[in-house]
Amino acid sequence: MPYGGNDWLALTEEPTLEPEIPICDPHHHLWDRRPERIPYQNYLLAELYADLNSGHNVRSTVFVETNAMYRPDGPEEMRPVGEVEFVQGMAAAAATGLYGEAKAAAAIVGHANLNLGEKVAPVLEALQAASPNRFRGIRHGLTWDSHPDIPSNRWNLESQLADENFRNGAKVLARMGLSFDAWMYFHQLPELVEFAQAIPDLTIILNHIGGVLGTGPYANRDQEVLPVWRNNLAAVAKCPNVVVKLGGIGQRRTGYDWYARDKPIGSEELAGLMSPYMNYAIEQFGADRGMIESNFPPDKVGHSYNILYNAFKRLTKRYSATERAAMFQGTAERVYRVVY
Repeated sequence: MPYGGNDWLALTEEPTLEPEIPICDPHHHLWDRRPERIPYQNYLLAELYADLNSGHNVRSTVFVETNAMYRPDGPEEMRPVGEVEFVQGMAAAAATGLYGEAKAAAAIVGHANLNLGEKVAPVLEALQAASPNRFRGIRHGLTWDSHPDIPSNRWNLESQLADENFRNGAKVLARMGLSFDAWMYFHQLPELVEFAQAIPDLTIILNHIGGVLGTGPYANRDQEVLPVWRNNLAAVAKCPNVVVKLGGIGQRRTGYDWYARDKPIGSEELAGLMSPYMNYAIEQFGADRGMIESNFPPDKVGHSYNILYNAFKRLTKRYSATERAAMFQGTAERVYRVVY
């Protein structure tokens, strides 16, 4: 049977492992895409905190843009400011402590179209004005593949990182002390190497361990895909201004069937399946440039929050206490300048 929501996730329950470890979850989303309106209630925070309060010691989180809650009118380039305005309100509500101790959206990653070049400056200024105390940078979708079964970025543009206008926009980002979240596929990673080298003062956060694919033309081709991913990721890791998010493997694009099981996966099996990816990325970047992420709710399609972080804790037992503290909290809070 396919993924059945929270009732389905509850079919696999486990006690929380090492509940004392402090966590900053550096990648989650909030959106309101209900097909029908209901009387106002802050169900978005309620659902988020149901996960954050499921047993692990989540101290803070980072919101990452998801092309939602945009302004309905006005200049096209300014519409993404609406998302940061919305999340700033959610973060203020979270900061009251009414939902739990975790400071949700303590840092905010919005969106600005870097293809605007130098003209992106007013957009970034508007994003800062919308969240003076939490806005930390932007994410710009870079995913592109020639195959119709693999989703590409909303502009369907190939090789944006090499474009002069895009790089000029990124230089504005760097001048303003803001960071750049990069979401792209494994075969595009050489483009990120050239981009990172061209703008060495820009802090770049590579999402989802570099976008491994296991569906469409990449299905059942791990022997070909994984060596390319490993070589490309190792090249990115040589760029000192790039850090990596460790996670984001739970969606269908990776080729796993977790979402289709009668009973959700448990943390021991999940840790075993994730370990080859996670350990390789940690080996290349080091704990001080790696941050463990949930990517919830998208990755919730395959497992619960408690199961996921149990799996993270299982697979990181080989590392020192200092390294684990960095990956679970320290790296993310330093890079995103999280302030309680």
